[in-house]
Amino acid sequence: MSAEAVTFYNSLLAILTLIALVAAIGLVAYRAVRGPEAVDAISPKALWLAWVVALTATLGSLIYSEVIHFLPCRLCWFQRIAMYPMTVILLVGAIRKDMAAKIYALPFAVGGLLISVWHYLTQLFPSLEGGACDPNNPCSAKYVDVFGFISIPFMAGSAFTLIAVLLMFYVKASSNE
Repeated sequence: MSAEAVTFYNSLLAILTLIALVAAIGLVAYRAVRGPEAVDAISPKALWLAWVVALTATLGSLIYSEVIHFLPCRLCWFQRIAMYPMTVILLVGAIRKDMAAKIYALPFAVGGLLISVWHYLTQLFPSLEGGACDPNNPCSAKYVDVFGFISIPFMAGSAFTLIAVLLMFYVKASSNE
């Protein structure tokens, strides 16, 4: 599998994630107008869907570093620290139908999103990097640049955002019970 193929596939996943976010906002708006059925249909599956997103992001990051041999920068490692535990937390929570899983996973999703946003901004404006990153492996370096705006932190940020939104749906489901 080539780096270009993996990057194109992951870029498509990032775009699909954005489409899913727009659809989620549409569901919330639809619920406000037509009733709770639309949102309630996705709520029981929200932890499983969030787990699939976390697992896909985790596998994608491992493919980039272990198969394609992209060297993760410091901010990439912080994003991984936020993403990797969510694969376990969300899987266990989904299997056990544990409503507390959202409480444990949401801080990881929000924290990871904030790091992804900072990393993306660092790539757009390298002067923001300061001296925190390794000069031999700067956080401002772009291994991936698809369609002029999709980079690895963009993909990670899309995943963190979708996970957070799915967890919010699960929160909403719990308040109805």
